[in-house]
Amino acid sequence: MSYAEALIPPQPAPREVAKPMTAARLSGYILVAFWALFAALLIFTVVKGWDPDKFSRYGPRYLHGLWVTLSLVAISVVCGAILSLPLAMARLSKNRVLNWLAYGYIYFFRGTPLLAQLFLVYYGLGVFRPQLEAIGIWWFFREAWYCGLFAMTINTAAYQAEILRGAIESVPHGQREAAAALGIHKAIAFRKVILPQAFIVALRPYGNEIILLIKGSAVVAIITVLDLMGETRYAFSRTFDYQTYLWAAIFYLTIVEALRHLWAWIERRLTRHLKR
Repeated sequence: MSYAEALIPPQPAPREVAKPMTAARLSGYILVAFWALFAALLIFTVVKGWDPDKFSRYGPRYLHGLWVTLSLVAISVVCGAILSLPLAMARLSKNRVLNWLAYGYIYFFRGTPLLAQLFLVYYGLGVFRPQLEAIGIWWFFREAWYCGLFAMTINTAAYQAEILRGAIESVPHGQREAAAALGIHKAIAFRKVILPQAFIVALRPYGNEIILLIKGSAVVAIITVLDLMGETRYAFSRTFDYQTYLWAAIFYLTIVEALRHLWAWIERRLTRHLKR
């Protein structure tokens, strides 16, 4: 048995070594200073160019456009999530036909721009107007709002399907083996064991996809939908004031920041059992 004959006296903390100034650090400082200066100039421009008359005239239109944007994104995200589950299951299926059909859908809608998909829906489906009228769904595709919603839904469904598929495959196979050893049915194990863990893994990519969809929703203004960008274009066409687009950027930035903080709070709540 060993024992200490003398206690080591307390020692002062080691001196912090000053980091040398490198080219990378200097470039970083210059870049941060540039962005700080740009932000200060932006705030000064907004304050100096404030026009109460324009605000009272176009403020309600901005709020209407904001509501249209939020409703489009919210509905398309929910509908896309519903559509993404069977797509993800088809991608995980051992049936080659289902797997390749789902792969082709996801490959096409992830590999082409949302704007092109929007034009295909809004302008392309008009070619099939007699057939769509025959089955009674032309009322849906003749409205620009519904066309924008449909295009955004099928686009985000492809991304959400891949997010969900990757999250499901990230769950260790031992979870399935443990559920089978306990005699739990595969469907119940998938719903109550695999999916909850997969959703935690997919939470942050889902947040990124929603943020990208919010910013991408501005393209629906091209097909006459008066969302936030559509109302901004209207205000600019009447005033020719570039600050109309600046206010739109501030609105989009506010939405994204609010969603980012909300998503971080949800993630902390759902993963609190994983933190020590």
